Amino acid sequence: MEDRGMQNKGLLVALITVAVAAMLIVGMAVSYKNSEVGLRNTAAAQQEKLTVVYDATWKIIQQKAGVSAQYADNFKEIYPALMEGRYGDSRGGAMMSWITESNPDFDTSLYADLMRSIESERTKFAREQSRLIDIKREHDDLRLKIPSSLFVGGKPELEIQLVTSGRTKEVFSTGEENDIDLFGNGK
Repeated sequence: MEDRGMQNKGLLVALITVAVAAMLIVGMAVSYKNSEVGLRNTAAAQQEKLTVVYDATWKIIQQKAGVSAQYADNFKEIYPALMEGRYGDSRGGAMMSWITESNPDFDTSLYADLMRSIESERTKFAREQSRLIDIKREHDDLRLKIPSSLFVGGKPELEIQLVTSGRTKEVFSTGEENDIDLFGNGK
């Protein structure tokens, strides 16, 4: 009878061990599958966020540039008439008045503000694109590294859309960047 009791205990231990192993495997599968779905959803949300950031970037830059251009046009339009009225031939010693009087100056602070906006908005956009690349890397690691690849290795690779320029694509396809003339004046 003791042999039967020992057999039952051995069988019980084996069943408990198998049940615990099965629960661990199921728990791992659920965890990895949830992580994969979470990364896929995060990537889709980040891609949408990039669309919003890109749209806001261009609206901010265009509108600030429009204000700067309108200011320049308005200044160009009123300045000659203002100067003609102050220093026209009707007044004697107009040249001396020009030297001693304070005349309206063209305010370049709008352009400085525009440049700061361009830089900050572009930096924000690049940071958001880098975040999307990191999400894809995390997803690829989950799909390709063991043990998670055993559970989610068959999932498709994330497709992400990055926004770059034709110039950047050309530089990376050739491996060369020779044009360092910032202003294109050939010097």
